[in-house]
Amino acid sequence: MRPLSYSQISLYQSCPLCYKLRYIDGLEEKEKGYFSFGTTMHEAAEYFYRVKVPPPPSLEELLRFYEQNWHPEGYESADEEANYKVYGREMLARFWEIHRPDFRLPIAVEWMFNIDIEGVKLRGFIDRVDKLDSGGLAIIDYKTDRELFTKDYLAQNLQLTLYQLAVEQSWFLPVERLTLYHFRSNTPCSCPPRGEAQLEEARRLVLAVAEGIARGDFPAVESGRCPCDFPEHCPYYRQKLAPGEGDVLGGTAAAESVERYVALQGQIKELQLELDQLKKALVDFCQAQGVNRVYGSEHALTYKMVEKTGFSQGEVRALLEPEGLWDRVLGLDQAKLKELITDETVAEDIRRQLEALKQVVSNYPQLFPRKLAQEE
Repeated sequence: MRPLSYSQISLYQSCPLCYKLRYIDGLEEKEKGYFSFGTTMHEAAEYFYRVKVPPPPSLEELLRFYEQNWHPEGYESADEEANYKVYGREMLARFWEIHRPDFRLPIAVEWMFNIDIEGVKLRGFIDRVDKLDSGGLAIIDYKTDRELFTKDYLAQNLQLTLYQLAVEQSWFLPVERLTLYHFRSNTPCSCPPRGEAQLEEARRLVLAVAEGIARGDFPAVESGRCPCDFPEHCPYYRQKLAPGEGDVLGGTAAAESVERYVALQGQIKELQLELDQLKKALVDFCQAQGVNRVYGSEHALTYKMVEKTGFSQGEVRALLEPEGLWDRVLGLDQAKLKELITDETVAEDIRRQLEALKQVVSNYPQLFPRKLAQEE
């Protein structure tokens, strides 16, 4: 099995079918401008820190590298690309102003790891690893997301967790800080390292994903990524893209059937609301007038309070468990309890006691219609 990466694990989690199409069938994703922009900014940050000795590159050198290594793929228009390029220059200039004065060489830049988790290979690239004054390590990953990262997002971020696993398994130094660097605002968003329980949970996840892939388990799952770049292969979108001549239901086109179904659902909801309102008005009338039947021109409605009976789990278990009968009712299956009460193979006193445990758990008003001709 090929090594897994964070991006592969994340994609399998969101949609196993999309993972298969991308990484097994080899389908290529469409180029997107925001991906190209992120790649350009990552490479510029790498250039800034990848020096043999201080100082880092000058601002002019950094911006020259940025221009020469700009990735133009996937932008929807020349104007969009131009706007991104100007925005990126501003971000980089601010990045240089912040990090130039107290520049310190990282111990790793764009560091590639390849670790083993119970036979499953996990690999990837970490943007930067710093050594702190305490002697521990800080992991930094650059992001060009629009919004700043919340505490909860940082605390649950799987990518940072896997990176900590990789660093601590590869080096004899503890990770003391995890950071997602928000490039748009030049803000480091940091959190403490993961505890052993969270690291173990990540290991189990890696193994579970590997097992799913090995089994060939690739169902289509809807998520926030939908629709992906392969909708023609997806059972949720395929029919929309290529409706066939055979899309007929009972002589009606599938599209018409969909709209008719939705329309009928709406009518049912409206009718149910009207029905509930009428029922409440009639029940209130019966209770206020002290009558049990209300007459119309052709029908009458009989008003009754209906009781729903059930059993207390604690009482039933106390009775049945000593007799070895608790498993017969599967916890507290009401249908199984009724069968047990009528089962003559069960001791009669147990059945009587069980029947006695039945209690009213709720009651509600009900109206029973009848034609007036039946009454006559």
